[in-house]
Amino acid sequence: MISALRDRLSLNQTAFGQELHSSAMAVSRWERGAQEPPAHSYIDLGNLAGDPGCWYFWGRAGLTAEDLMRVIPKLRSRLRHAKLHNFQIVRAGTSGKQPLNSKLVAIPLLDVVAGAQGEKGDDVPGLDDAPVESMIAAPKDWCPNPTATNCVRVRGNSMNPIIYDGYILAVDSSQTNRAKLNGKIVIAWHKDVGLTVSRYRRYDHTEVLHPENRDYASITLDRKHDWKILAKVLWWIGKAD
Repeated sequence: MISALRDRLSLNQTAFGQELHSSAMAVSRWERGAQEPPAHSYIDLGNLAGDPGCWYFWGRAGLTAEDLMRVIPKLRSRLRHAKLHNFQIVRAGTSGKQPLNSKLVAIPLLDVVAGAQGEKGDDVPGLDDAPVESMIAAPKDWCPNPTATNCVRVRGNSMNPIIYDGYILAVDSSQTNRAKLNGKIVIAWHKDVGLTVSRYRRYDHTEVLHPENRDYASITLDRKHDWKILAKVLWWIGKAD
């Protein structure tokens, strides 16, 4: 199935690997059956394949069509009246020609937690290697850089009243230029507190992480606080009470 997909896309192993954030050697091992792709690569393979091949690859990652239906209930009723190929799931930012009728983007929900200030987040200095828990489907125009977009969960209440404990954040790890992030909500990392979600602000030469909840103190980023900005928060979702 993998070699057939690569042939259909007219890509060599190097170019195919680049689409999947993997090496040509890894692609070769997958095609020879010497090694199985990890879950996040199966998700990306499904995004490249489109309907109907996507369901095979997503199934290998442990995902089902029902996973998408639960995330976007409106999709269920629309699919009763339309063929599935009108709703291909793609990574909008991948190279190559994309289907004109693509509507949705498949975003991995990572099995990691970002702590609001006052809570410890997972100690993950980078999101690329984090394990995938599930998948979320989102409108294409919500994800300007889909190949760099993931979802993470939140723990804590320092970002109330806009982001609550248990919310899911969509984050773009390609947007880390601090000069362009002033006033934006970001995911930051520090070795002592792990992943943190907060609002980033710059004041002349001073950088600060501000909570939305005034009961929590701000964090000044200086040489004594070796923080990394990992991603910009694009949007969030949460269950109603």
